[in-house]
Order: sequence, then structure tokens, then C-alpha cells
Amino acid sequence: MCQVFAGQDPERYACQTRRLRLNGQSTSIRLENAFWQTLDEMAASEGVTTSSFISTLHSEVVELWGHEGNFTSLLRCTCLKFKELSQSQNGYPVSADLAS
Repeated sequence: MCQVFAGQDPERYACQTRRLRLNGQSTSIRLENAFWQTLDEMAASEGVTTSSFISTLHSEVVELWGHEGNFTSLLRCTCLKFKELSQSQNGYPVSADLAS
């Protein structure tokens, strides 16, 4: 079983830093390539850039909770949620209610 996980391409879990603007402020986010790939996929499914998608998500989180908390962890969990929903709903749209 572990060979499936241990044998994956190291490029998949290599980290990449991207610079973007959140609420008008320039920042950088460091994530593993697999998460960037999923975020790119999510943004494309919404017809927006990845930066725009992340910025919108950040704004919605701040509006809902008053702060973003650990935003990088939120992005990772968002990717996991997207993959879970994609498997169970066969193409669940990102803009639909993801609160569950």
C-alpha cells in the first residue's frame, strides 16, 4: 500500500511559491505542486485565473469569519474538498455550496 504513495513523482510534492494580490496587498503563497495543479483546475472550471480565484476565496473567508486564519491550510483543505466532491458528484461545480 505505501508503495503507491512512496513511489509518486517527487515533482508532485515539491513546493512552489507564487506571488499574488489579496485585498490589494501583494503576498506570496507556498504550496506543493499537486495543490497548485488542483487550484489551477478549480479556477479554470470557473473561467477565472488562479490568482483571481484565490483572491475571491480569501475575500469570502474574511467576510464570513472576520479573518483568514491559516489561509495556506485552508487552500489545501479546499483542494481536498474539491477532489472529494468531484469524485462523489462527478464534476461538482466549484461555485455550488461547498459548506458540507
